[in-house]
Amino acid sequence: MRRLALIALPLALSGCFYPADRGRALETRLEKLDASQAQLQAELKQTREQLDATLPKIDAKIAEVSKALQSLDNASRRSGADIGIQLQKTVEDLAQLRGQVETYLYKIGELEGALTKTNEETEKRLLALKGEEALKEAEAKKKAEELKRPTDKKEFLALAQEKAKGGDVPVARQLYTEFLKKWPKDALAAEAHFGLGETYFSEDKCREALHEYGKLLQEYPKADSTPNAYLRSSECFKKLKMQDESRLALEELVKGYPKSEAAKTAKARLTELDKAKKAEPKKGGKK
Repeated sequence: MRRLALIALPLALSGCFYPADRGRALETRLEKLDASQAQLQAELKQTREQLDATLPKIDAKIAEVSKALQSLDNASRRSGADIGIQLQKTVEDLAQLRGQVETYLYKIGELEGALTKTNEETEKRLLALKGEEALKEAEAKKKAEELKRPTDKKEFLALAQEKAKGGDVPVARQLYTEFLKKWPKDALAAEAHFGLGETYFSEDKCREALHEYGKLLQEYPKADSTPNAYLRSSECFKKLKMQDESRLALEELVKGYPKSEAAKTAKARLTELDKAKKAEPKKGGKK
């Protein structure tokens, strides 16, 4: 029961929160941008439909011209003036239809450009509203997209770990997240959760880190990194001023994984906590 409570707590603690006023501003901005995008998309759809309706007419005119040319061999039955008038009218009709197509293509290009610009502005404004952290994540995502992805899952995980060790934490986080989307049930997902938790821990984002450690403790209790996840959880709880939970994580680590290296560290920390507790003056006692 104590272990279940310890696992559930990090999952409940995790999440991103924004102040109410920033949230309302974000919603208002999104509504305006969504309306603008919807209008552009509607105009683009209408123009494309007009183009689709015009193209068959051009095909028909071309067929008509081909037919007229094929019938020139029988022109002796008609005057040259009649043939010239017919061909002239056909050429004029084609020119008019071609002009319509060019207008539609130009308009489509403009609308697509405007839509792309609106999307870019939307992304920039959202990032500005969310703050510097969101901007860093967006830059990391863009940088990660430029990396060549290994198809092998072990190599993929190794790439994420390499980026993390090299100090490129945002890109490593992006790769770990991507790994978990590609192979969510694989045994290596345990290491991905731990690695992702470590990226947050390195930036003192304890709530986010606890969420990943909690996933590991809950779903992969026999993974190699699970003892270290308990140890890290204890450190996170301590930073969050949750002393009881911090101690509980150490106790569960020693109990569940007594032969691990992490358990040795946990025992030493528990000993220090016990000494500190004994050294505290009793309430109501003499100083």
